[in-house]
Amino acid sequence: MQLPADYVKEMKELLGEDFPKYEKSFERDGSNGLRVNTSKISVTEFEKIAPFTLKRIPWIDNGFFYETNENVTKHPYYFAGLYYIQEPSAMTPANRLPISQGDFVLDMCAAPGGKATELASKLKGSGMLMANDISNSRAKALLKNLELFGHANICVTSENPEKLATIYPQYFEKILIDAPCSGEGMFRREPRMVNAWQERGPEYYSEIQKELVLIAAKMLKNNGEMLYSTCTFSKAENEEVIKYLLEQEPSLELITVLPYEGFVKGVDGLEKCVRIFPHNMEGEGHFMALLKKKGQSASDAPRTIKAKDDVLPPEVQEFLKQIKKPFSKGYFRILSDKVYFIPQGYEVNKKIRYLRSGLYIGEVKKKRFEPSQALAMILKMAEFKAVVNLAASDIRVIKYLKGETIDVSDSKDLSEKGWQLICVDGYSLGFGKLQRGILKNKYYQGWRMN
Repeated sequence: MQLPADYVKEMKELLGEDFPKYEKSFERDGSNGLRVNTSKISVTEFEKIAPFTLKRIPWIDNGFFYETNENVTKHPYYFAGLYYIQEPSAMTPANRLPISQGDFVLDMCAAPGGKATELASKLKGSGMLMANDISNSRAKALLKNLELFGHANICVTSENPEKLATIYPQYFEKILIDAPCSGEGMFRREPRMVNAWQERGPEYYSEIQKELVLIAAKMLKNNGEMLYSTCTFSKAENEEVIKYLLEQEPSLELITVLPYEGFVKGVDGLEKCVRIFPHNMEGEGHFMALLKKKGQSASDAPRTIKAKDDVLPPEVQEFLKQIKKPFSKGYFRILSDKVYFIPQGYEVNKKIRYLRSGLYIGEVKKKRFEPSQALAMILKMAEFKAVVNLAASDIRVIKYLKGETIDVSDSKDLSEKGWQLICVDGYSLGFGKLQRGILKNKYYQGWRMN
């Protein structure tokens, strides 16, 4: 690969005697990674059922390398939301942002959702994750991934971060800013990034990054933590952005990221920052800085708002009787015949462009209720009254994922008719409607297997 001369010069200055090792890393293929969705399955259980050749990623507790020839995105477990495909180094920022149960968390540049899905998993069904992306089309992919992972305590927005800051000053306990960048850390894996770098390099992105970190700082509570990350090497986009932030916001201080032997310290006096290089680790280039806002939080008490459940129509109440899962950490809202369950302590703001506020339960249509795909994905097999559980090797699973009608008359303990939760090896895929052993497919059309 022909790297730009200006870039090579910068990397030689940055790496010194290690530059030849970095250069040699281009002769090696990139690593493939998947991250287990611990809100659905434990890492140990996943290892027992995984149909792939896997090797642990040593610095990510729920991450695995997999072989290039493994068709991981076509397996039913992928459609059950048991894992996310993610480059190993890119798993690190969400892994290293400390999340406590009950936190309100903002992922400011969240699409397509690799980091957001992990942040939500770490909340363990408590608190709330607001996942934002200014691009509406990218935010749609973000929403799908969060719902696929079975996360209910979410809000997905497509807003200018500056507008969010006016609505949510000092609001979030934790913030992640995986900032748009020149992508130098991905040159080895995606050579096309070199052309993009030549069109828009570090000087262009550093100005955007400086704006983003100042905006994020306004939304961070006292005693809260935020993690800034990029997939680039340029000091202009990394240490210089952090220096600028610390100058403009003296209430912030750098704190230590949970270490790993392959991490390299930041430069120019910012040793608490972390750099990841492909010649030191089995991953691409990344940068991280973890910051804490000084001062005592004025609102350590549980978040409360004056919110009562909207009165649910009888058909919704009747359907919910089939669910053996309590809806206790939030409240029901009805908007245009659509039913939502909003995270406890959060109030939907009419000034914000939401793609999703809370869990979308389903829609009332002519006195009947249609449950959503998102609702199916939060349910465990034992949490729904009527279940069709198929083995991953059963051809009917693929037929279901493609939207076909399937015959399930051989299933044990099958009811005569009505809504069924369709599962693969005990993990939910979606809903179907049964009539005399034939399952009418209700798998969401936009998610179907091609």
